[in-house]
Amino acid sequence: MSVAARSGRDHAKLRGVAQVIEVTDPSDPRLDDFRDLSSADRRPDRPGGRGLVIAEGVVVVQRLLASRYPVRGLLGVRRRIEALGPELDRLDVPAYVATAEVMAETVGFHLNRGVLAAADRATPPDVAELAAKARVLAVLEGVGDHENLGSIFRNAAALGVDGVLLGPGCSDPLYRRSVRVSMGHVLAVPFAPLEPWPDGLKWLRDSGFRVLALTPAAGSVPLSEAVRPGERVAVLLGSEGPGLTEEAIAAADAAVRIPMAGGVDSLNVATAGAVAFYALGGGDDGGAARQG
Repeated sequence: MSVAARSGRDHAKLRGVAQVIEVTDPSDPRLDDFRDLSSADRRPDRPGGRGLVIAEGVVVVQRLLASRYPVRGLLGVRRRIEALGPELDRLDVPAYVATAEVMAETVGFHLNRGVLAAADRATPPDVAELAAKARVLAVLEGVGDHENLGSIFRNAAALGVDGVLLGPGCSDPLYRRSVRVSMGHVLAVPFAPLEPWPDGLKWLRDSGFRVLALTPAAGSVPLSEAVRPGERVAVLLGSEGPGLTEEAIAAADAAVRIPMAGGVDSLNVATAGAVAFYALGGGDDGGAARQG
């Protein structure tokens, strides 16, 4: 079959996609956005030394395509690209079709999910505008584990948290692993840095938020006793090991804890966040500040 005939066949199967391109060479420079992903998530040649936004798997790619992040292109096996046909109808980006073997050699590992999309980063929302639209916020200090961070964003999306503010020591929410673990919800829940620290917590209080520091430390009160219906709340979550710093706790309105059975002194930070988000009642009425 001629190249022209094969190209016509490909476009017939993948109609609606403007630039379907079959690739057979993993060294093809057109695949550079997807190359060596294990080491290319942070690139010194990009602003801030951070790389592209990478989505893995059909569901996460769908959420990237629906987000505010400018999509640069896709790489996937044929059936995964075909599954994305409706979402690709409105886009004019290259969709590279390759075998699983070519994909694995390009990205540096075997990809079970069968499809990737790459996008440029978008400017974070202004922290004041984000807070002005929110009733419930999560504020993170020192959450450095990418999987925990991704889980926090997924929980925030599910439980009606309106945004996430990042204090010092937090990892990059758009790192590939965080995007994957969040199931792409990090692309919809708005986030912004909160600076300076911990003075930014006083700014939140002055802006009408009651700041609750989640900590098992002595003197903290049960979370249920601190919740006041209808109030604007910022729940403060600390690092996986030492938890919140004394400075952060001191800057909060109250130190609160999740009561637990004897012999257990703490929860994983993402799990603790989920319990707090639910108790604070974002739920179906939350998400006021969500951005696509």
